[in-house]
Amino acid sequence: MDDHSAFPRFFFIFLITTVALPATTVVSIGINYGQIANNLPSPDDAVALVKCVGATKVKLYDADPRVLKAFANTGVEVMVGLGNEYLSRMKDPSKAQAWIKSNLQPYLPATKITSIFVGNEVLTFNDTSLTSNLLPAMQSVHTALVNLALDKQITVTTTHSLAVLQTSYPPSAGAFRSDLAPCLAPILSFQAKTGSPFLINAYPYFAYKANPKQVPLDFVLFQPNQGMVDPSSNLHYDNMLFAQIDAVYSALDSLGYGKLPVHISETGWPSKGDEDEAGANLENAKKYNGNLIKMAMSSSKKGTPSRPNSDLNIYVFALFNENMKPGPTSERNYGLFKPDGTPAYPLGFSLASAPNDAVSNSTGAGTPPRPPTSSTGYLSISSASSLERCCLVGAWLWFLVTLLILKF
Repeated sequence: MDDHSAFPRFFFIFLITTVALPATTVVSIGINYGQIANNLPSPDDAVALVKCVGATKVKLYDADPRVLKAFANTGVEVMVGLGNEYLSRMKDPSKAQAWIKSNLQPYLPATKITSIFVGNEVLTFNDTSLTSNLLPAMQSVHTALVNLALDKQITVTTTHSLAVLQTSYPPSAGAFRSDLAPCLAPILSFQAKTGSPFLINAYPYFAYKANPKQVPLDFVLFQPNQGMVDPSSNLHYDNMLFAQIDAVYSALDSLGYGKLPVHISETGWPSKGDEDEAGANLENAKKYNGNLIKMAMSSSKKGTPSRPNSDLNIYVFALFNENMKPGPTSERNYGLFKPDGTPAYPLGFSLASAPNDAVSNSTGAGTPPRPPTSSTGYLSISSASSLERCCLVGAWLWFLVTLLILKF
Protein backbone atom coordinates (compact mmCIF):
# COMPACT_ATOMS: atom_id res chain seq x y z
CA MET A 1 0.00 0.00 0.00
CA ASP A 2 1.38 3.40 -0.95
CA ASP A 3 2.22 5.84 1.79
CA HIS A 4 0.47 9.15 1.18
CA SER A 5 1.31 10.65 4.56
CA ALA A 6 3.59 13.18 2.88
CA PHE A 7 0.67 14.78 1.05
CA PRO A 8 1.25 18.55 1.24
CA ARG A 9 -1.32 20.49 3.22
CA PHE A 10 -2.55 23.70 1.67
CA PHE A 11 -4.45 26.67 2.95
CA PHE A 12 -6.33 27.75 -0.15
CA ILE A 13 -7.28 31.30 -0.99
CA PHE A 14 -9.69 31.40 -3.88
CA LEU A 15 -10.77 34.51 -5.70
CA ILE A 16 -13.92 34.26 -7.79
CA THR A 17 -13.16 36.39 -10.82
CA THR A 18 -15.88 35.51 -13.30
CA VAL A 19 -19.04 35.68 -11.23
CA ALA A 20 -20.30 38.83 -9.55
CA LEU A 21 -23.23 38.07 -7.28
CA PRO A 22 -25.56 40.72 -5.86
CA ALA A 23 -26.22 40.47 -2.15
CA THR A 24 -29.78 39.25 -2.72
CA THR A 25 -28.85 36.33 -4.94
CA VAL A 26 -29.47 32.88 -3.49
CA VAL A 27 -26.77 30.53 -4.72
CA SER A 28 -28.08 27.00 -5.09
CA ILE A 29 -25.07 25.24 -6.51
CA GLY A 30 -24.03 22.01 -4.85
CA ILE A 31 -21.26 19.51 -5.45
CA ASN A 32 -20.94 15.73 -5.20
CA TYR A 33 -18.13 14.59 -2.93
CA GLY A 34 -17.20 10.98 -3.67
CA GLN A 35 -14.23 9.14 -2.21
CA ILE A 36 -13.54 6.11 -4.40
CA ALA A 37 -9.82 6.89 -4.45
CA ASN A 38 -6.65 6.30 -2.46
CA ASN A 39 -5.01 9.69 -2.92
CA LEU A 40 -7.55 12.31 -1.85
CA PRO A 41 -6.82 15.20 0.50
CA SER A 42 -8.29 15.31 3.97
CA PRO A 43 -11.97 16.22 4.43
CA ASP A 44 -10.89 19.49 6.06
CA ASP A 45 -9.00 20.44 2.92
CA ALA A 46 -11.95 19.32 0.80
CA VAL A 47 -14.21 21.79 2.65
CA ALA A 48 -12.04 24.66 1.39
CA LEU A 49 -12.40 23.38 -2.16
CA VAL A 50 -16.19 23.11 -1.86
CA LYS A 51 -16.35 26.70 -0.71
CA CYS A 52 -14.00 27.97 -3.40
CA VAL A 53 -16.42 27.15 -6.20
CA GLY A 54 -19.21 28.97 -4.37
CA ALA A 55 -21.05 25.78 -3.45
CA THR A 56 -23.45 26.03 -0.55
CA LYS A 57 -24.45 22.36 -0.62
CA VAL A 58 -22.62 19.06 -0.73
CA LYS A 59 -23.87 15.57 -1.52
CA LEU A 60 -22.15 12.63 0.18
CA TYR A 61 -22.50 9.00 -0.77
CA ASP A 62 -22.17 7.75 2.80
CA ALA A 63 -22.05 8.99 6.38
CA ASP A 64 -18.26 9.17 6.70
CA PRO A 65 -17.72 10.56 10.22
CA ARG A 66 -14.55 12.42 9.22
CA VAL A 67 -16.40 14.26 6.47
CA LEU A 68 -19.46 15.06 8.59
CA LYS A 69 -17.19 16.45 11.28
CA ALA A 70 -15.23 18.53 8.75
CA PHE A 71 -18.40 20.31 7.58
CA ALA A 72 -19.38 21.31 11.12
CA ASN A 73 -20.00 25.04 11.57
CA THR A 74 -19.41 25.78 7.90
CA GLY A 75 -23.03 26.55 6.98
CA VAL A 76 -22.78 24.15 4.03
CA GLU A 77 -25.94 22.06 3.63
CA VAL A 78 -25.18 18.34 3.59
CA MET A 79 -27.12 15.58 1.84
CA VAL A 80 -26.17 12.09 3.04
CA GLY A 81 -26.63 8.90 1.05
CA LEU A 82 -27.83 5.50 2.17
CA GLY A 83 -26.57 3.06 -0.45
CA ASN A 84 -28.65 0.46 -2.22
CA GLU A 85 -27.13 -2.25 -0.06
CA TYR A 86 -28.86 -0.71 2.98
CA LEU A 87 -32.41 -0.85 1.63
CA SER A 88 -33.43 -4.25 3.00
CA ARG A 89 -32.22 -3.32 6.49
CA MET A 90 -33.75 0.15 6.44
CA LYS A 91 -37.24 -1.32 5.98
CA ASP A 92 -37.13 -1.97 9.73
CA PRO A 93 -37.90 1.36 11.49
CA SER A 94 -35.85 0.36 14.53
CA LYS A 95 -32.78 -0.25 12.38
CA ALA A 96 -33.34 3.00 10.52
CA GLN A 97 -33.55 4.86 13.81
CA ALA A 98 -30.44 3.16 15.13
CA TRP A 99 -28.53 4.14 11.97
CA ILE A 100 -29.56 7.79 12.29
CA LYS A 101 -28.73 7.92 16.00
CA SER A 102 -25.31 6.40 15.38
CA ASN A 103 -24.30 8.03 12.08
CA LEU A 104 -26.03 11.41 11.87
CA GLN A 105 -27.32 12.62 15.22
CA PRO A 106 -23.89 13.00 16.86
CA TYR A 107 -22.98 15.68 14.28
CA LEU A 108 -26.15 17.73 14.64
CA PRO A 109 -26.71 20.63 14.74
CA ALA A 110 -23.12 21.73 14.05
CA THR A 111 -23.17 19.93 10.70
CA LYS A 112 -26.13 21.15 8.69
CA ILE A 113 -27.57 17.83 7.48
CA THR A 114 -30.69 18.65 5.48
CA SER A 115 -31.48 15.51 3.52
CA ILE A 116 -31.00 11.75 3.28
CA PHE A 117 -31.23 10.11 -0.12
CA VAL A 118 -32.19 6.48 0.24
CA GLY A 119 -30.87 4.45 -2.67
CA ASN A 120 -29.24 5.60 -5.89
CA GLU A 121 -30.96 5.10 -9.28
CA VAL A 122 -32.79 2.07 -7.87
CA LEU A 123 -35.67 1.92 -10.35
CA THR A 124 -33.41 1.57 -13.39
CA PHE A 125 -31.36 -1.30 -11.98
CA ASN A 126 -34.12 -3.71 -13.01
CA ASP A 127 -33.73 -5.41 -9.64
CA THR A 128 -37.16 -6.32 -8.27
CA SER A 129 -35.81 -6.78 -4.74
CA LEU A 130 -34.26 -3.31 -4.65
CA THR A 131 -37.36 -1.76 -6.18
CA SER A 132 -39.72 -3.39 -3.69
CA ASN A 133 -37.55 -2.28 -0.76
CA LEU A 134 -37.15 1.35 -1.83
CA LEU A 135 -40.37 2.98 -0.61
CA PRO A 136 -40.55 0.98 2.66
CA ALA A 137 -36.97 2.04 3.40
CA MET A 138 -37.76 5.69 2.68
CA GLN A 139 -40.83 5.51 4.90
CA SER A 140 -38.90 3.90 7.75
CA VAL A 141 -36.15 6.50 7.61
CA HIS A 142 -38.75 9.27 7.68
CA THR A 143 -40.54 7.62 10.61
CA ALA A 144 -37.25 7.43 12.46
CA LEU A 145 -36.65 11.12 11.85
CA VAL A 146 -40.12 11.89 13.20
CA ASN A 147 -39.44 9.83 16.33
CA LEU A 148 -36.18 11.71 16.84
CA ALA A 149 -37.84 15.09 16.18
CA LEU A 150 -35.56 15.64 13.16
CA ASP A 151 -38.15 15.47 10.37
CA LYS A 152 -38.54 19.25 10.20
CA GLN A 153 -34.89 19.73 9.28
CA ILE A 154 -34.04 16.54 7.36
CA THR A 155 -36.04 15.35 4.36
CA VAL A 156 -36.01 11.88 2.79
CA THR A 157 -35.70 11.34 -0.94
CA THR A 158 -34.01 9.10 -3.54
CA THR A 159 -32.11 9.71 -6.77
CA HIS A 160 -33.18 8.63 -10.25
CA SER A 161 -31.44 8.17 -13.57
CA LEU A 162 -32.84 10.09 -16.52
CA ALA A 163 -33.65 6.63 -17.88
CA VAL A 164 -36.84 6.67 -15.79
CA LEU A 165 -38.23 8.75 -18.66
CA GLN A 166 -39.80 7.06 -21.64
CA THR A 167 -40.08 10.35 -23.51
CA SER A 168 -37.85 13.39 -23.01
CA TYR A 169 -38.41 15.38 -26.19
CA PRO A 170 -40.06 17.69 -26.70
CA PRO A 171 -39.88 18.70 -23.03
CA SER A 172 -43.62 19.30 -22.85
CA ALA A 173 -44.19 15.64 -23.77
CA GLY A 174 -41.93 14.28 -21.03
CA ALA A 175 -43.30 11.02 -19.63
CA PHE A 176 -42.13 8.28 -17.29
CA ARG A 177 -41.67 4.73 -18.49
CA SER A 178 -44.99 2.95 -18.29
CA ASP A 179 -43.47 0.00 -16.44
CA LEU A 180 -42.12 2.31 -13.72
CA ALA A 181 -45.24 4.40 -13.15
CA PRO A 182 -46.76 1.94 -10.62
CA CYS A 183 -43.55 2.14 -8.57
CA LEU A 184 -43.15 5.89 -8.93
CA ALA A 185 -46.67 6.95 -8.00
CA PRO A 186 -46.52 5.92 -4.31
CA ILE A 187 -42.98 7.30 -4.01
CA LEU A 188 -44.14 10.63 -5.38
CA SER A 189 -47.11 10.61 -3.03
CA PHE A 190 -44.75 10.07 -0.10
CA GLN A 191 -42.49 12.90 -1.24
CA ALA A 192 -45.37 15.29 -1.77
CA LYS A 193 -46.63 14.60 1.77
CA THR A 194 -43.21 14.95 3.39
CA GLY A 195 -41.99 17.88 1.30
CA SER A 196 -38.90 16.39 -0.29
CA PRO A 197 -37.60 17.16 -3.80
CA PHE A 198 -37.49 14.81 -6.78
CA LEU A 199 -33.82 14.10 -7.54
CA ILE A 200 -32.64 13.32 -11.06
CA ASN A 201 -29.14 12.55 -12.37
CA ALA A 202 -28.93 14.23 -15.78
CA TYR A 203 -25.91 14.11 -18.08
CA PRO A 204 -26.20 15.85 -21.46
CA TYR A 205 -22.74 14.35 -22.06
CA PHE A 206 -24.34 10.94 -22.60
CA ALA A 207 -26.51 12.28 -25.41
CA TYR A 208 -23.54 13.84 -27.14
CA LYS A 209 -21.35 10.76 -26.63
CA ALA A 210 -24.02 8.53 -28.17
CA ASN A 211 -24.42 10.67 -31.30
CA PRO A 212 -21.66 13.31 -31.61
CA LYS A 213 -22.24 13.94 -35.31
CA GLN A 214 -25.85 14.97 -34.84
CA VAL A 215 -26.20 16.42 -31.33
CA PRO A 216 -25.01 20.07 -31.43
CA LEU A 217 -22.08 20.47 -29.04
CA ASP A 218 -22.82 24.13 -28.23
CA PHE A 219 -26.35 23.16 -27.18
CA VAL A 220 -25.06 20.72 -24.57
CA LEU A 221 -22.22 22.99 -23.34
CA PHE A 222 -24.34 26.11 -22.62
CA GLN A 223 -22.54 27.92 -25.44
CA PRO A 224 -24.28 30.47 -27.71
CA ASN A 225 -26.53 28.63 -30.18
CA GLN A 226 -29.88 28.99 -31.92
CA GLY A 227 -31.46 26.47 -29.56
CA MET A 228 -34.79 24.82 -30.17
CA VAL A 229 -38.47 25.60 -29.72
CA ASP A 230 -40.85 23.12 -28.13
CA PRO A 231 -43.58 22.79 -30.80
CA SER A 232 -46.29 22.26 -28.19
CA SER A 233 -45.42 24.84 -25.52
CA ASN A 234 -43.63 27.26 -27.88
CA LEU A 235 -40.94 27.63 -25.21
CA HIS A 236 -37.37 28.25 -26.37
CA TYR A 237 -34.47 26.18 -25.03
CA ASP A 238 -30.84 27.17 -25.43
CA ASN A 239 -29.34 24.19 -23.59
CA MET A 240 -30.08 20.51 -23.22
CA LEU A 241 -29.99 20.35 -19.42
CA PHE A 242 -32.93 22.74 -19.07
CA ALA A 243 -34.85 20.72 -21.66
CA GLN A 244 -34.19 17.58 -19.63
CA ILE A 245 -35.30 19.24 -16.40
CA ASP A 246 -38.54 20.44 -17.98
CA ALA A 247 -39.15 16.98 -19.44
CA VAL A 248 -39.02 15.67 -15.86
CA TYR A 249 -41.47 18.37 -14.74
CA SER A 250 -43.83 17.34 -17.55
CA ALA A 251 -43.56 13.69 -16.53
CA LEU A 252 -44.33 14.61 -12.92
CA ASP A 253 -47.26 16.73 -14.04
CA SER A 254 -48.69 13.81 -16.02
CA LEU A 255 -48.90 11.82 -12.77
CA GLY A 256 -50.37 14.73 -10.83
CA TYR A 257 -47.18 15.86 -9.08
CA GLY A 258 -46.17 18.86 -11.16
CA LYS A 259 -45.63 20.97 -8.05
CA LEU A 260 -42.92 18.68 -6.72
CA PRO A 261 -39.57 20.52 -7.00
CA VAL A 262 -36.97 18.92 -9.28
CA HIS A 263 -33.33 19.04 -8.20
CA ILE A 264 -30.41 17.87 -10.35
CA SER A 265 -28.54 15.56 -8.00
CA GLU A 266 -25.74 14.86 -10.50
CA THR A 267 -24.55 16.48 -13.69
CA GLY A 268 -21.08 16.93 -15.08
CA TRP A 269 -18.63 16.35 -17.91
CA PRO A 270 -15.43 14.26 -17.96
CA SER A 271 -12.14 16.00 -18.74
CA LYS A 272 -10.60 12.85 -20.19
CA GLY A 273 -11.87 9.67 -21.82
CA ASP A 274 -11.04 6.71 -24.00
CA GLU A 275 -10.84 6.96 -27.78
CA ASP A 276 -14.46 5.90 -28.16
CA GLU A 277 -15.72 8.44 -25.61
CA ALA A 278 -16.55 11.36 -27.87
CA GLY A 279 -16.33 14.78 -26.30
CA ALA A 280 -14.60 13.68 -23.11
CA ASN A 281 -11.85 16.27 -22.98
CA LEU A 282 -10.59 19.12 -20.87
CA GLU A 283 -11.96 21.94 -23.03
CA ASN A 284 -15.52 20.60 -23.07
CA ALA A 285 -15.44 19.88 -19.33
CA LYS A 286 -14.26 23.42 -18.69
CA LYS A 287 -17.09 24.88 -20.78
CA TYR A 288 -19.82 22.64 -19.38
CA ASN A 289 -19.03 22.96 -15.69
CA GLY A 290 -17.81 26.55 -15.89
CA ASN A 291 -20.90 27.73 -17.76
CA LEU A 292 -23.16 25.65 -15.52
CA ILE A 293 -21.78 27.12 -12.29
CA LYS A 294 -21.91 30.70 -13.62
CA MET A 295 -25.47 30.17 -14.83
CA ALA A 296 -26.62 28.69 -11.53
CA MET A 297 -25.13 31.64 -9.67
CA SER A 298 -26.52 34.26 -12.03
CA SER A 299 -29.30 36.48 -10.71
CA SER A 300 -30.71 36.75 -14.24
CA LYS A 301 -31.13 32.99 -14.73
CA LYS A 302 -33.55 31.90 -12.05
CA GLY A 303 -35.26 28.88 -13.52
CA THR A 304 -36.04 26.82 -16.61
CA PRO A 305 -38.37 27.90 -19.45
CA SER A 306 -41.37 26.04 -18.01
CA ARG A 307 -40.49 26.91 -14.39
CA PRO A 308 -38.99 30.42 -14.65
CA ASN A 309 -39.76 31.26 -11.02
CA SER A 310 -38.24 28.12 -9.52
CA ASP A 311 -34.73 28.22 -8.10
CA LEU A 312 -32.15 26.04 -9.80
CA ASN A 313 -30.83 23.40 -7.43
CA ILE A 314 -27.95 21.62 -9.13
CA TYR A 315 -25.21 19.37 -7.76
CA VAL A 316 -22.13 19.24 -9.98
CA PHE A 317 -20.40 15.90 -10.35
CA ALA A 318 -17.81 15.83 -8.90
CA LEU A 319 -15.39 17.43 -6.48
CA PHE A 320 -12.41 15.16 -7.23
CA ASN A 321 -11.08 12.85 -9.90
CA GLU A 322 -11.41 9.43 -8.24
CA ASN A 323 -8.67 7.05 -9.32
CA MET A 324 -10.23 3.81 -8.04
CA LYS A 325 -13.51 3.99 -9.95
CA PRO A 326 -13.86 1.10 -12.41
CA GLY A 327 -14.98 1.41 -15.98
CA PRO A 328 -13.82 3.62 -18.86
CA THR A 329 -11.28 6.42 -18.39
CA SER A 330 -14.01 9.03 -18.13
CA GLU A 331 -15.19 7.52 -14.83
CA ARG A 332 -11.99 8.66 -13.15
CA ASN A 333 -12.02 12.15 -14.64
CA TYR A 334 -15.22 13.94 -13.66
CA GLY A 335 -13.59 15.99 -10.91
CA LEU A 336 -13.26 19.74 -10.77
CA PHE A 337 -10.08 19.12 -8.80
CA LYS A 338 -7.11 16.81 -8.90
CA PRO A 339 -6.23 14.92 -5.71
CA ASP A 340 -3.51 17.45 -4.88
CA GLY A 341 -6.14 20.19 -4.66
CA THR A 342 -5.26 21.95 -7.90
CA PRO A 343 -8.01 22.60 -10.45
CA ALA A 344 -8.39 19.97 -13.15
CA TYR A 345 -9.00 22.94 -15.47
CA PRO A 346 -9.65 26.67 -14.93
CA LEU A 347 -13.15 27.66 -13.91
CA GLY A 348 -12.50 31.37 -13.47
CA PHE A 349 -10.76 31.53 -10.09
CA SER A 350 -7.16 31.58 -8.93
CA LEU A 351 -5.59 29.86 -5.97
CA ALA A 352 -2.60 30.45 -3.79
CA SER A 353 -1.11 28.44 -0.97
CA ALA A 354 -0.04 29.88 2.34
CA PRO A 355 2.97 28.78 4.31
CA ASN A 356 2.65 25.40 6.00
CA ASP A 357 2.18 26.95 9.44
CA ALA A 358 -1.10 28.46 8.27
CA VAL A 359 -2.53 25.06 7.58
CA SER A 360 -5.31 23.25 9.40
CA ASN A 361 -4.29 20.50 11.79
CA SER A 362 -6.49 17.83 10.23
CA THR A 363 -5.02 14.35 10.16
CA GLY A 364 -6.86 12.56 7.37
CA ALA A 365 -4.66 13.34 4.36
CA GLY A 366 -2.81 10.05 4.35
CA THR A 367 -5.62 7.83 5.53
CA PRO A 368 -5.93 4.75 3.30
CA PRO A 369 -9.31 4.53 1.59
CA ARG A 370 -12.05 2.57 3.29
CA PRO A 371 -14.16 0.25 1.18
CA PRO A 372 -17.03 2.33 -0.22
CA THR A 373 -20.14 1.79 1.86
CA SER A 374 -22.77 3.31 -0.37
CA SER A 375 -21.40 2.96 -3.84
CA THR A 376 -23.96 0.66 -5.39
CA GLY A 377 -25.04 2.55 -8.45
CA TYR A 378 -22.32 5.13 -7.91
CA LEU A 379 -19.22 3.19 -8.94
CA SER A 380 -20.11 3.61 -12.59
CA ILE A 381 -22.01 6.58 -13.94
CA SER A 382 -20.82 6.66 -17.54
CA SER A 383 -22.01 3.20 -18.48
CA ALA A 384 -25.49 4.33 -19.45
CA SER A 385 -27.82 1.42 -20.07
CA SER A 386 -28.82 0.53 -23.60
CA LEU A 387 -32.33 1.68 -22.74
CA GLU A 388 -31.07 5.05 -21.55
CA ARG A 389 -28.97 5.51 -24.69
CA CYS A 390 -31.95 4.56 -26.84
CA CYS A 391 -34.14 7.12 -25.06
CA LEU A 392 -31.49 9.83 -25.41
CA VAL A 393 -30.78 9.22 -29.07
CA GLY A 394 -34.40 8.74 -30.05
CA ALA A 395 -35.53 11.87 -28.25
CA TRP A 396 -32.86 14.06 -29.75
CA LEU A 397 -33.53 12.89 -33.27
CA TRP A 398 -36.76 14.86 -32.79
CA PHE A 399 -34.58 17.81 -31.83
CA LEU A 400 -32.66 17.50 -35.10
CA VAL A 401 -35.90 17.48 -37.06
CA THR A 402 -36.90 20.72 -35.32
CA LEU A 403 -33.58 22.33 -36.23
CA LEU A 404 -34.06 21.40 -39.88
CA ILE A 405 -37.56 22.85 -39.87
CA LEU A 406 -36.30 26.11 -38.32
CA LYS A 407 -33.43 26.31 -40.80
CA PHE A 408 -35.41 25.68 -43.95
